[in-house]
Amino acid sequence: MPDIVYEGYFALFLIISIGIVLGSVKIKGLSLDLSAVIFVALFLGHHGFIVPVEFQTIGLVFFIFTIGIQAGPGFFDAFNKMGRKLIYICLLLIFSAALISLGFSKYYDIDISLGIGIFTGALTSSTGLAAAIDATGSPLASIGYGIAYPVGVIGVILLLSFFPDILKIDMNKEEEDYKNQQKRDHPDILEGNFVVENKSMDGKKIHDLEIGTMTHAVISRVKHNNKAVTASDQTKLHVGDIVKVVGTAEALEKIKLLIGKPTEEKIPLAEDYKVNWILVTNKNVINKTLKELSLTAYYNATITRIRRSGIDLTPGGNSTLRFGDKVMVACDKENLRKVMKLLGNEEKRLSETNFLPISLGIVIGMLVGSLKIPFFGMFDFSLGITGGILTTAIVLSNLGKTGPIIWSMSGTANQLLRKLGLLMFLATVGTHSGAHIVEAFATYGWSMFFIGAVITIVPMFLSVLFGKYILKINFAVLLGVVAGSMTTTPGLAAIDSKTKTDAPSIGYATVYPFALVMMILVSQLMAML
Repeated sequence: MPDIVYEGYFALFLIISIGIVLGSVKIKGLSLDLSAVIFVALFLGHHGFIVPVEFQTIGLVFFIFTIGIQAGPGFFDAFNKMGRKLIYICLLLIFSAALISLGFSKYYDIDISLGIGIFTGALTSSTGLAAAIDATGSPLASIGYGIAYPVGVIGVILLLSFFPDILKIDMNKEEEDYKNQQKRDHPDILEGNFVVENKSMDGKKIHDLEIGTMTHAVISRVKHNNKAVTASDQTKLHVGDIVKVVGTAEALEKIKLLIGKPTEEKIPLAEDYKVNWILVTNKNVINKTLKELSLTAYYNATITRIRRSGIDLTPGGNSTLRFGDKVMVACDKENLRKVMKLLGNEEKRLSETNFLPISLGIVIGMLVGSLKIPFFGMFDFSLGITGGILTTAIVLSNLGKTGPIIWSMSGTANQLLRKLGLLMFLATVGTHSGAHIVEAFATYGWSMFFIGAVITIVPMFLSVLFGKYILKINFAVLLGVVAGSMTTTPGLAAIDSKTKTDAPSIGYATVYPFALVMMILVSQLMAML
């Protein structure tokens, strides 16, 4: 049989094909998903199949960069509000798991590369495995990962499913508490009509009255002498006018006190007056504030709300537009076309993939990763390929745009490139590790499965107890935080089936970017020790 059967492209795509098929098989709702590829690679690698090592680096680069691009804004947002508390839980879980791993490695005299692999497998972290292999250069890391990963996946799903019963938590009450908190944090954007009764406002411009500053509401329309107009900063208010206002319930209550009583009287739309959602896709307006765009001055148009990641925001002069935002614009028909052209409003742009930001971002990331950073005079620390590219992608994604370059990818393109990178990476490291797996079992035996189970279970219990009884975190959110700290999607899926809210997803998304970074740093730190 030709050599190509045992190496090169054929081996790569054969392993990926078999792995995807096996990963889609579910046993009582559980499946290995893409991680099945590494088990196929370990098996076939043991029998002589080899994927060239170049595929490992290419796959690693794509995988890490796409994670950073997606995680960027969420990473920095995680430090705001209660996110800091959630990150404390993430830190406790990862560092306690690392300490347990180091302890077992020393007690059982396990090679540190194998120990780090068990650590990343027990926490189901492909990112950690990539960092471990990059830091150690040893195939033992992937062997440890392959052994501990199944234990980690099953352990996470079972524990997250049974934690409410074990700790006797009333999930219905936790969900209700979460909904009430969400209403306080993200109140609905409402609209209402009010009669101008405040005589001190008579004849004054909206800009001079500073209504937006005082109430955080937006006046979108004004009816004066039975004529409706789009409100602008220069629009004058008169006693007896009817104004349409958009804002939270609290903001509308302030409008009532400031302007006058609410009314059921409607403000009719002029024949050429339109209210439309417009998609922000023009790179020239990205990162610009509404004040800089001056839509009211140039187009007599008013943005009454901004929708970002499914959340409606009340716009202000300093509100910044991001690629993919949807804004509600009120203006006449002719100017609406001009505003659409200015903002982009091209659905197609969201699905387009520009490879320049990808290739340039990876180049910058590699340069950052090659920098040597002194660590308190003890040793020089470098982020390496994984840390450099991930850090760079996170920073660039958070910036959104520099010059003409938009640092973003469509969700579809990101998922495709990430999966391709992960599959190439797992297939390569698996085949190169397969030849050593029998030797590892002969040396360490079944103790590695026991170690993996302890590394999975103990940190999870510590984190849940700390989050619930010390930090007083909502339990539905807390379960998502634990799943996010272990970067385990199956774990999140197990929780979502048990709740009617998005609380677990919010907790998961808050810590997931931070957990990705910490797994890389901790894996590299363990390799140095």
